[in-house]
Amino acid sequence: MARTIEGTGRVTVLPLLHLWPDGYCVLAYTATGALGDTAVVGYVPVPGIPDVSLMDVAARHEPQRLYGSSNGSDFAEARWLICTGWSGRGMPKPGTLELKAAAWQLDVDRTVELGKTMYGYDRLHVGRLTLDDAEQLHQAQDLLAARA
Repeated sequence: MARTIEGTGRVTVLPLLHLWPDGYCVLAYTATGALGDTAVVGYVPVPGIPDVSLMDVAARHEPQRLYGSSNGSDFAEARWLICTGWSGRGMPKPGTLELKAAAWQLDVDRTVELGKTMYGYDRLHVGRLTLDDAEQLHQAQDLLAARA
């Protein structure tokens, strides 16, 4: 059974093209930890859209070509996911949802220790993220409605 973590804070939510040409999911990016030193990247469940392994999505982009590898530890994939979330926040495209204070829960699929700090993070939790507020969750799920 997956471990669940929870938090409250700024959450950036964006549509992510993960299977060419039209396979989208909804990605959420936030942080946790005493000093916000742990990145959290999750997919938001959307009715009618299959669950997504974000680590597999990252692996398909061959991130080890950019970040190198650390003996199969998912190091490069974790860095790619953090960069995707961070970039989505820093350069939001139309349709990005920025929630200033959202309570969330993540069913953790994997935790990766980065070995060195990236964008202020020392580790990544990745998995399935839900927003506690029903209206915020509905807004996040609706990001794909325009693509249907």
